[in-house]
Amino acid sequence: MNRRFKKLLIPTIAVSILATSVGVLAQQAQKPENLIKWRQSAFQVAAWNSGRIKAALEGKYDKDEVIKAANTIAAIANSGLGGLFAPGTEQGKGWHETAAKPELFKDPQRVGELAGNFSKEATELAKVAANGDAAAVKEQFGKLSRTCKACHDDFKSKD
Repeated sequence: MNRRFKKLLIPTIAVSILATSVGVLAQQAQKPENLIKWRQSAFQVAAWNSGRIKAALEGKYDKDEVIKAANTIAAIANSGLGGLFAPGTEQGKGWHETAAKPELFKDPQRVGELAGNFSKEATELAKVAANGDAAAVKEQFGKLSRTCKACHDDFKSKD
């Protein structure tokens, strides 16, 4: 197996395993504070990887770094994050107080729409990143960023 391919594949597999584990654990009866911690962690990892892509787009473009970051975001977006927003997690503390607005738990149709958009655009970003075209990545990253903003605008407290 090509060494460069292994460097890209191994982190992707690790994130996929982690994401699957989070999904399975979330489906089991878990303490609300653990679910809140896990969702805060997942979104923090997604944010960190978004920052990596943004830095590459604003500085020296590194295709391999962008691919890794995009694959990580796609894995998180497709990991079943919805299970981390179980009843009982409307308020409380994970690593810090939850920033999820109570409205998130009352509008499953809108949440599902936003989550579907996040998943779709993250998956597309991973595909686009693999081609190495910085302009196409920038355009798709903008689409992904708008899905994050839409959810934050509707369902994340500004506190």
